[in-house]
Amino acid sequence: METAAVRLEAVSKTFGDRPVVRDLSFSIAPGEMFGLLGPNGAGKSTTIRMLTTLTKPSGGSIEIAGFDTIRDAAQVKQSIGVVLQQTSVDMDLTVWQNMEFHARLHHLPKADRKLKIAQWLDYVALLDRKDDLVKTLSGGMKRRLQIARALLHDPQILFLDEPTVGLDPQTRRRLWEIVLDLNKKGMTILLTTHYMEEVEYLCERICIMDAGEAIEVGTLDDFRDKYGRGISIDRRGETMESKFYPTVDAAMAAMESERDRAGMMVREANLEDIFVKLTGRDLN
Repeated sequence: METAAVRLEAVSKTFGDRPVVRDLSFSIAPGEMFGLLGPNGAGKSTTIRMLTTLTKPSGGSIEIAGFDTIRDAAQVKQSIGVVLQQTSVDMDLTVWQNMEFHARLHHLPKADRKLKIAQWLDYVALLDRKDDLVKTLSGGMKRRLQIARALLHDPQILFLDEPTVGLDPQTRRRLWEIVLDLNKKGMTILLTTHYMEEVEYLCERICIMDAGEAIEVGTLDDFRDKYGRGISIDRRGETMESKFYPTVDAAMAAMESERDRAGMMVREANLEDIFVKLTGRDLN
């Protein structure tokens, strides 16, 4: 049986008497692109911190590439790359100096450092900016530098915590291309994001969290099979109401049975529809 790239078993985290993550279990297969969704306060950031050894779970177990995050923290750190939402590169160093510093932290041999730094800066289209101070780069360039830095030690698994927040649509799409290419090369990726279309476009499977728990894990097709592929949206009253149907045709038939159809529409259910149904709110 193939070892999971990431495995959580009944993981919990409590701060004082406040439970933040409760009995969380899921696994990610090697080479999979996995999305972690949840409204603010759902426990996503705490989960990422536990997966990356920054926070110890209060209960349960986490394995990354077969290593326990508590007993084998050093091996876990060697197996993962992390890109956090906050810009974590040194603004007063050049692009190359940031990469060099990270390479030394990971004890990359001197003979390999220059080659690997050039390789990954070229991959994210920053090699021509290698001597520029990071504070002179755009937000998208800084995020691409974070990705290059996270890949420098050849990790098996990449954690992306809201990597495109605050970026313009064109820059977001460029980052999507990088992420998809890394996944095609065999990289296991866990992505958290506030953008539903990002998850729909990039992720094979999705875990929807709320109040510290996993309330659904599966593909978008799994969710549509369970909750409905068609949705009718009714704006005729003071509030907007939606209703799921097994198919779009069934939703259309229900709408056509109404005498007054002004303010009604039918379409295929998307991830945001299902997310709101499960959590009772949108991501914000």
